[in-house]
Amino acid sequence: MRVLIVNTSEKTGGAAIAANRLMETLNNNGVKAKMLVRDKVTERITVAALPKSKMHRLRFLWERLAIWKANSFKKHHLFYVDIANVGADITSLPEFKEADIIHLHWINQGFLSLDGIRKIIASGKPVVWTMHDMWPFTGICHHSDDCERFQQECHHCPLLYKGGAHDLSYRVFQKKKNLFRNAHITFVACSQWLEKRAKQSALLIGQRIVTIPNPINSVIFKPESKAQARLNFNLPEKKRLILFGSMKTTDKRKGIDYLIEACRILKEQYAELSEQLGVVIVGNEADQLRNSLPLPTYSIDYVADEKRMAILYNAVDLFVTPSLQENLPNTIAEAMACGIPCVGFRVGGIPEMIDHLENGYVAEYKDASDLAKGMAYVLTEADYPEMSRAAVRKAGLAYSERHVAMKYINIYNQTTDKAKA
Repeated sequence: MRVLIVNTSEKTGGAAIAANRLMETLNNNGVKAKMLVRDKVTERITVAALPKSKMHRLRFLWERLAIWKANSFKKHHLFYVDIANVGADITSLPEFKEADIIHLHWINQGFLSLDGIRKIIASGKPVVWTMHDMWPFTGICHHSDDCERFQQECHHCPLLYKGGAHDLSYRVFQKKKNLFRNAHITFVACSQWLEKRAKQSALLIGQRIVTIPNPINSVIFKPESKAQARLNFNLPEKKRLILFGSMKTTDKRKGIDYLIEACRILKEQYAELSEQLGVVIVGNEADQLRNSLPLPTYSIDYVADEKRMAILYNAVDLFVTPSLQENLPNTIAEAMACGIPCVGFRVGGIPEMIDHLENGYVAEYKDASDLAKGMAYVLTEADYPEMSRAAVRKAGLAYSERHVAMKYINIYNQTTDKAKA
């Protein structure tokens, strides 16, 4: 069986990381898997790239221009939406022709268009689509927040400067509706939360939707010496360290404002604990936040290497993810596999990952006080060694590579059998 995994980027972003891990574990479990990407950054032979062309950049810019124009020439949420009006035709590529199954992942920002996806479906090859956010079943947004219009029909989009009855979200919604009407795609949600949302969408009525989590490499992400890990990053030996990480740490959707407020509450209401605390921030623009938190802060640039990231998890005592929009964060699974308890808001798939008071703490959404309470609980009240062991057990049971690979292989077999029938 040959599977072609299709994702915009080879390495950048959570979807790219998940797609890479899936490719590797499929190859380790008897499936010949390759990736096809637009943005290739390594020399791996298992990853193919679109032929080099200036069109890649032009497609990206043309899509942004169309969104900008529809948005009354405002930058308002310009990068919160995608419309897939332009993209590459991958059906003529040799990697596509030799594949038995086409497995789409995150294909936005000018990589694939809706017309390109139509050609993929028309090829007759079985299609599996792993959803890393809500975009496949909304008009144009990746996260709908409180908007529920996708359940019937998108219009008056709150992410557009001036939404209307027949705005950009409405027009793209209609195109997707026509695209999916006679298509047979197996949609895979990375969390039960996303599966539930997908089944509410008017776009996916009649489509098969299942949940399979993203895999992690338990050989890389595992408990190691905390003292040695801190030496590797030049972090203080005796502090209780809290880790916050994001590709772009200043992105408001990642909840940095709530972390700052929670740390202020810790300093005011948990004075004895706060004297022991330090906050490690990892990601792009981390250095900009050094003076924003009321606790000693240690900034580290974005870490792309998984082995080095595993060392960083092992260097801290707690991982905090105050994100306001999430599906199934790779970071929580990675931290738990390293034995690090996690604290996050009750949003998206986070409550499925963090078992409240067992391997971490689930705080009420957008409640900085409860976020602070959760951090204090893990570090002072909980049986920390047992919580750490529970985190490792959860990661091993739910997110092990073989466990995830077997679920996907079962899906592939079912889709190919159905195609032959």
